[in-house]
Amino acid sequence: MNSLEQAEDLKAFERRLTEYVSCLQPATGRWRMILIVVSVCTATGAWNWLIDPDTQKVSFFSSLWNHPFFTISCITLIALFFAGIHKRVVAPSMYPSVYKCFYF
Repeated sequence: MNSLEQAEDLKAFERRLTEYVSCLQPATGRWRMILIVVSVCTATGAWNWLIDPDTQKVSFFSSLWNHPFFTISCITLIALFFAGIHKRVVAPSMYPSVYKCFYF
């Protein structure tokens, strides 16, 4: 391959990568919103759980049972991370950085 063919091949790859990343944007936005909402719910539930005076008086599991909002939101957040939400949220920004590492 001469340098002109390599340049054209690189430009085609860059166009395809740009197209692929732009297709990921709507889904990534939804996953980011889900992650933000669940994180805020978990933080709010944790705050309410921590300021409750009964938290110190009862066992850990009883305390979680008394605060179902925190328990459910925390379990949901953990399940989302096990399902790979962190990969879906950063996917569009991950591909261009990999591209830069290999070609520049």
